[in-house]
Amino acid sequence: MIHEMRIYTCLPGKLPALKERFETATLAIWDRLGIRPLGFWTTMIGPSSYDLVYFLEWQSLEERERKWAEFVADPAWKEALAKSEAPGQIVANIASSILQPTGFFRPLISAEANG
Repeated sequence: MIHEMRIYTCLPGKLPALKERFETATLAIWDRLGIRPLGFWTTMIGPSSYDLVYFLEWQSLEERERKWAEFVADPAWKEALAKSEAPGQIVANIASSILQPTGFFRPLISAEANG
């Protein structure tokens, strides 16, 4: 299992439009294509309040390449992208990192699981 961290830096004032695109279009397309997001975050304290950070889970690099290519070629995605950016560009920069486990990580056990 590998994970991908993606950081989208929006143009000033455009983060709400990016979040709306994820909520109304992107997530449904990903669900249909089997792309597995783990979570989404915005910066509360830090250098940029224009960032949307999210993680995706992949079985392999091959799965990532195949499914991401399907996504960017998907007609519904192309339509959602064009519609959301009709008033202007939303994202100034995208940074992507493919992460691998270290071998010493142990998932936290929640207090609820311990009863």
